[in-house]
Amino acid sequence: MTWQILVASANPAKIRAVEQCFQVNFPEQAIAVLGISVPSGVAEQPLSSEETYAGAKNRLMALKQQGAADFYVAIEAGLDGEMTFAWMLIEHQGKLGKARSASLMLPKAALQALEQGQELGDVMDELFGTQNIKQAGGAIGLLTQNRLSRSGVYQQALTLALIPFLNPDWF
Repeated sequence: MTWQILVASANPAKIRAVEQCFQVNFPEQAIAVLGISVPSGVAEQPLSSEETYAGAKNRLMALKQQGAADFYVAIEAGLDGEMTFAWMLIEHQGKLGKARSASLMLPKAALQALEQGQELGDVMDELFGTQNIKQAGGAIGLLTQNRLSRSGVYQQALTLALIPFLNPDWF
């Protein structure tokens, strides 16, 4: 039986991270991953961990209304002080797994633009002369000179969010 996995995003970087995470953690399991754009109910650029978590939770609830799946996954990126990160939420049969991604420092110029209401992907495109970086390597790729990618960092955090499902006897 193929697991149906819904992702609360149409962003290819997020969908790829989810697909890779499930392939690595459940190599014998057939999966079908589908991304669906749903609203976060928070600002385009969440400015705190609390707001970012709320956005992920809202996306998860909206995603569950889109149809039946074995797993529902929501990823919401935001700020926590001078750092950017993302919350990962995975729901399976009513059980919730959650984790935060690694955090990374942002340049002062980026933080100033974010304070003016701009979204991080647009700010990074402007600063680095890229186009639609949020659907590629993201700020992570730019700031690490492509040593890390958004999908790779998200995949790691998604694996952490899978802990309750990898260890069901403990959760």
